[in-house]
Amino acid sequence: MADRAFTDAALAGLYDSLNPWGPSDDFYLGLVMSAHSVLDVGCGTGALLARAREKGHDGRLCGLDPAAAMLVQARRRAPGVEWVLGDLRSRRWQDAFDLVVMTGHAFQVLVGDEELRLGLGAVREALTGGGRFVFETRNPAARAWAAWTPDRVREVPCGDGGVVRVRHEVETPVHGDRVTFTETFDGTGWERSRVSRSTLRFLGPEDLSRFLAGAGLAVVEQYGDWGREPLTPTSPEIITVAGPAREPAARPEF
Repeated sequence: MADRAFTDAALAGLYDSLNPWGPSDDFYLGLVMSAHSVLDVGCGTGALLARAREKGHDGRLCGLDPAAAMLVQARRRAPGVEWVLGDLRSRRWQDAFDLVVMTGHAFQVLVGDEELRLGLGAVREALTGGGRFVFETRNPAARAWAAWTPDRVREVPCGDGGVVRVRHEVETPVHGDRVTFTETFDGTGWERSRVSRSTLRFLGPEDLSRFLAGAGLAVVEQYGDWGREPLTPTSPEIITVAGPAREPAARPEF
């Protein structure tokens, strides 16, 4: 089930203001423009695929998202793109895409082991033989959640001329690789706050490789940030490029 921040129509309308185009989008746009068929898992409001179409991409562009409110935004901005309601458990493709992406740390919402296995298995099925799966997850060693404190408030403009204030608070203590937090939205003139509760999973490079291998995928490249810097223990991101694992060579028979 999608978090309230994505299913609430008013909050979905704020998504682009809260997440303006940046270096991560430029990184993914370059990949999308070089692939003939692309599946964007957790496409949100469709900014990436819409920009690709505007830039002249004339192949298949498909966005998948479980939140209908987000897809309303996507369909308005790019009706010529294929927008699909669902997730990797409800929608499946076979050898259909040269590139599958999960942007905006969407990979981290796959919290359970079985959910991860099913999702990665669906990605492997969707990829063509030489296809690539590209996604990012926050590096757990960088402890990004330590900055998600209620004293840090963001303000974004809303359509009625007012502002919406957004703050985060992590549920402590944090155990293991899962971090649960609330995101509270207070808008000018709103009768009450809107609160969304989320859990994200922070996997390190070794665990990522293990889950990928279990789905028949292998790491091709990894970066620590959007300028393709090498991955180090202090890197903020783990940006992974994976592809179908090569089948082991058959043993000769004597």
